[in-house]
Amino acid sequence: MTKKRSSGLLPRYAWVPIALALVFNCFVYFILRLFVRGAVHYDLSIPLDRAIPFVPAFIVVYVLAFLQWAVGYIIICRDSKELCYRVMAGEMISKFICALFFVFLPTAMTRPEVTGSGVFERLTRLIYFLDTPDNLFPSLHCMESWLCFRCALEAKKPSPVYKYGSLVFTLLVFASTLLVKQHLVLDIPAAVAVAELGQFISRRAGAGRCLERLNNSIFGDTL
Repeated sequence: MTKKRSSGLLPRYAWVPIALALVFNCFVYFILRLFVRGAVHYDLSIPLDRAIPFVPAFIVVYVLAFLQWAVGYIIICRDSKELCYRVMAGEMISKFICALFFVFLPTAMTRPEVTGSGVFERLTRLIYFLDTPDNLFPSLHCMESWLCFRCALEAKKPSPVYKYGSLVFTLLVFASTLLVKQHLVLDIPAAVAVAELGQFISRRAGAGRCLERLNNSIFGDTL
C-alpha cells in the first residue's frame, strides 16, 4: 500500500528536523548563556553604531520577524523533502557556528533608556526585558530572516512576489535590529556569512541525509 503524505501544516518528513531545530535553538540561545555568565563580554560597536538613531517604531518589524520565520520554514519544508532536509541541516550547522562565537567571543552592548508611554516604547521595553543584550555576534535574528529569503529563492512553489517580498522584509529586519538597538552593525554581515556557510557545508557534506535517516528511523519511509 502506498503511503500518503501528511495533509497537515507540516508534512511528516519535516517533524524531526523542525523539532530538532527548535531544541537546538533553545540550547544555543538560552542554555549557553549559563556557561559564559561572568565571562568578559566584548563590545564590537563601531562609529556607525553610534550614528544610527534609536527608532522605537521599528520594534514592530523586529517582532514580525518571528512570523516571517514561521511562514518561511513552513514553505521551505512543504516544498520538497530534499530542500527541507538540506536547509534544516544547514540551519543547525549555522547555529553550531554561532554557538562557538557565543562561547569563545561573547559580546554585549549598551542599550538606550526607553522613555515615553507609547505603544512602540512599551513594546520595546518588553523586548528589552525578555531579551538580554548579549549573544549578539552573529545575529540569530538576522540569520534566520536571511535563510528564509535565500532558501525561498531555491524553492519551486512560492511565487516571485513572495520571494522578493521576503528580500524586502529581510532588509527591514536587518534595519530594525539596529534601529531598536538590539544589535550592532557587525552582527549583520556575520549573520549572513554564517547562514551561507551553514548551507554550503550542508550541501557539500550531504548533511540532509542524516536528518532523513533519523526521521525515517522514527516514522518509517514517508514518500
